[in-house]
Amino acid sequence: MSKNLIIVESPAKVKTIKKFLGRQYAVEASVGHVRDLPDKKLGVDEESFEPEYQIIPGKEKVVNKLTSAAAKAETIYLAPDPDREGEAIAWHVARILRDSNGEATIQRIQFNEITSRAVKEALEHPRELDEDLFNSQQARRVLDRLVGYKVSPLLWKKVKRGISAGRVQSVALRLVVDREKERRAFEPEEYWVLKVRLAGDTPPPFEADLWKVGGKPAKVGSGDQAAAVEAAVRSGAFSVESVEEKERRRQPLPPFITSTLQQEANRRLGFSAKRTMSTAQRLYEGVDLGERGTTALITYMRTDSVRIANDARDAAKDFIVERFGADFYPPKARQFKTKASAQDAHEAIRPVDVEITPDDVKALLPADQFKLYKLVWERFVASQMAAATFWDTTVTVRAAGEGVDASMETLWRTKGERMLFPGFLTVYSPSGNGEAEAELPKLAAGQDLTLEDFQKEQKFTQPPPRYSEASLVKELEEKGIGRPSTYAAIISTLLAREYVQLTDKRFIPTDLGAVVSDLLTEHFETLLDVGFTASMEESLDRVATGEQDWIALLKDFTTDFYPTLDRARDNMARVKTGLQTEMPCEVCGKPMVIKFGRAGTFLACSGYPGCTNTKNFTRNEQGDIEIIEKAKAESEKLGRKCPECGGELVLKRARTGSRFIACDNYPDCTYTEPFTTGITCPKCGQGELVEKSSRRGKLFFSCSRYPDCDYAQWNPPVAEACPDCGFPVLERKNTRARGEHLACPNKDCKYTRALTEEDA
Repeated sequence: MSKNLIIVESPAKVKTIKKFLGRQYAVEASVGHVRDLPDKKLGVDEESFEPEYQIIPGKEKVVNKLTSAAAKAETIYLAPDPDREGEAIAWHVARILRDSNGEATIQRIQFNEITSRAVKEALEHPRELDEDLFNSQQARRVLDRLVGYKVSPLLWKKVKRGISAGRVQSVALRLVVDREKERRAFEPEEYWVLKVRLAGDTPPPFEADLWKVGGKPAKVGSGDQAAAVEAAVRSGAFSVESVEEKERRRQPLPPFITSTLQQEANRRLGFSAKRTMSTAQRLYEGVDLGERGTTALITYMRTDSVRIANDARDAAKDFIVERFGADFYPPKARQFKTKASAQDAHEAIRPVDVEITPDDVKALLPADQFKLYKLVWERFVASQMAAATFWDTTVTVRAAGEGVDASMETLWRTKGERMLFPGFLTVYSPSGNGEAEAELPKLAAGQDLTLEDFQKEQKFTQPPPRYSEASLVKELEEKGIGRPSTYAAIISTLLAREYVQLTDKRFIPTDLGAVVSDLLTEHFETLLDVGFTASMEESLDRVATGEQDWIALLKDFTTDFYPTLDRARDNMARVKTGLQTEMPCEVCGKPMVIKFGRAGTFLACSGYPGCTNTKNFTRNEQGDIEIIEKAKAESEKLGRKCPECGGELVLKRARTGSRFIACDNYPDCTYTEPFTTGITCPKCGQGELVEKSSRRGKLFFSCSRYPDCDYAQWNPPVAEACPDCGFPVLERKNTRARGEHLACPNKDCKYTRALTEEDA
């Protein structure tokens, strides 16, 4: 008997969906995209913009499995994620399957949550593939390919081979670089913070801040001014000018959307955007909850809407009233307004079942999944709860008296709050630290006060802070650069290309990143313009709704882009020979230059090859170069000859710690190759896993075919297939709980085993 076939994106969803569908349905996974543009060439007709799609290398087995299953099906339901990328996956799968089973009915279904109700409802209401939504993704893909394949080779020629430019990533890089320039151009200004400690008739004493001097807003810019205020205060007397009291209501924040989830997970949990999204993906697709089986815990995590379904709102009401009491539910159900620019295609991110509390799953989830689920659950429940109420008190104090000039009379202010009703704060505090309360004594207007202490502190204005992951995501969202689903990829690319580095959880542009950004900004003014990038996103949104033709959009873009590209080829400065510095070479006296080598950025003498002096360096807070003295180390000879010059190949260590192989005739010969483990890449099956290290010195292992293959893992690989899921390699791990052991790198597999003598 033939079955109906459902095709989803990931294998994890297969288990979740199979749990509540009958035998008449077969469920298979496409494992992401199955077709894409070719790796080694542009793959786009520059006149018609017709893409040249092909099956992604390594996906042949998946495609064969899908076509085999489709051949037996009467109806094929395409159920990738409910977004642009998901529609594109469905579109490409449909094109392949129509060739293998032209008689089958192919329909598109989508669901915002992976529950029995949502999936069965989707099966009852299938639709045709959305050509406009697919064209929106196709237009974005072609745009990005044109920019990447046209501009990147220019950067290889002018700056360094192997680097890249991206339509959106380059604008994000510009934000980071421009912020660093602001910081370096910033000139701090002196100011003084003045406080007094006062006591009334009843305890406790309290502190007040200087508010006004001589009836004008206080601005104390020097030590002399601070001393003058202190002298006037100490010669006068303090009294309460006014006491203002009022009740204040504080409303909860809306449930998470993609950008706010990434921001809060970074701020509270220290998660990167990529870590947040991969963890959320697993919670959405389904996790093993013991007796409950494989269960999806949150709704779809790529959304810009704060809307929630009526049944979810009703379930939240029942839970809140039962758990906390009727007073903790607002008089009217909450409706949050989604911003006008949002696509509003999906609900906000919320728990699938509010009755599954974080405490219920704490013992069943890995730490990352538990922390993120707790954050999503608490934010959602709080969003449906009653407001918190406070009793606010603002006290104004006057310091005046005989002998005090009117121009030196001062007003001081302090504020206190007392919580009357916790409301939503019972579940979720927006600050993440609870609500601080300042205790004030009973005070009345006209009451005399005693000065117990006068504090003055010199400070200086600070430059604008560097971006954290949270603040960069917020900036991208506010400026309309990219879309929620792209933020994590943008940041990961900037780090992978070594255009930026994370130091103390803040982004600092590297010299390479700054050079690339400056060159692109100078020669591709429109492409690097924030407003243009935002308007392009809006145009792509209009393609998705059928209001804009995607071919016309591309023609309009290339009308300016191609001539700009031609001018850049002729006029862009070539910095491969090095960026000039004012630092003299201590060997020959000629200027040192900054060069971008295979192993990173370094200083070299501009007199090369006559002078071969090189130095490693870093930059201080002001952007000045600081030399890093070289550590002495013997290189290990490998008994192999250099294929370029015939010299000895030796094993060396990069500055960041990973090993690599180089010619001992350096710098006359610059041949290098990565240090390989000899283990075949489990993703592409063509490259080998080689040793690498991040800028901060953490070792990892990645495919030698990068960037054509982006597979990487943190732990050393072992050439042994997983006996549970068949993943081609295992990894050697060392944890506090289990010590050294072997584990499967596949996130959906929990296989581990202790090391044996054969593994040692």
